Amino acid sequence: MKGAACIAMILGITVSTYSQTLRRPTAAAYVRLGSYSIKHSDIFSVTGNQASLAQIKNTSAGMFAERKFMLAELNNFAAVAGFPTKSGNFGLTANHSGFSENNTSVAGLAYARSLGSKIDAGVQFNYSRISIAGYGDAATVSFEAGIITHLTEKLHAGLHVDNPVGGKFGKDQEEKLSAVYTFGMGYDVSDKFYVSAEIEKEENQPVNITAGFQYKLIQQLLIRAGMSSASSTVWAGAGLSLKSFRIDILAGYHPQLGITPGLMLLFNINKKGDGQN
Repeated sequence: MKGAACIAMILGITVSTYSQTLRRPTAAAYVRLGSYSIKHSDIFSVTGNQASLAQIKNTSAGMFAERKFMLAELNNFAAVAGFPTKSGNFGLTANHSGFSENNTSVAGLAYARSLGSKIDAGVQFNYSRISIAGYGDAATVSFEAGIITHLTEKLHAGLHVDNPVGGKFGKDQEEKLSAVYTFGMGYDVSDKFYVSAEIEKEENQPVNITAGFQYKLIQQLLIRAGMSSASSTVWAGAGLSLKSFRIDILAGYHPQLGITPGLMLLFNINKKGDGQN
């Protein structure tokens, strides 16, 4: 009964606010950690700031899955792909969370390019759909955009805005996606070590500060760890690289709701040199 009550409470929040917080992965900070890095980024960095897409050199793809708080009803799945071209880089994103009675899906198309050697910029258009048994479906269109400036070869900073206007659901349009504003910084200490921090403000939510690091124990093995202040969530994981393939096993921990295990897979096509992970 306690588990059912917890599910009802969480899903009730989702129904009443259409909030973006719950449809984001619990370990979202782990997934997007490399957004403000040149040496430690990967294709999932686009989920933190679309401008990071400008730095990909090879066609890349990734998949992510998590079981939020060990509840099947809160499963979350995501996929991304990036395609470099001479006219800029394109990306595709998809996310699905929930279960048959209550779920949300988001599909996105991103574009990014370098504006000289010091600035990258990107934008993404999203189609979001929510389905609730007994209430039907509703959908909306929104956008997000970001910019990253390379202050030095090692220090990078950027701004990201998600759904600043619009994103309203239903005929009466009384419910909407939350607007989220983020300032992030990353420091490539070396080829092996990277640290990052973000200040995030979601509409009608307290300020969230996220900090994390990535360390390569050897070329084939890395670890990531960090925390998010608003939810008092900590997360950690390890990634193993085999040629152009990487698998990460990770978990987030909430002091009241418990553990969220996750799995991330990354692929690079036509990888050249060291490239990205």
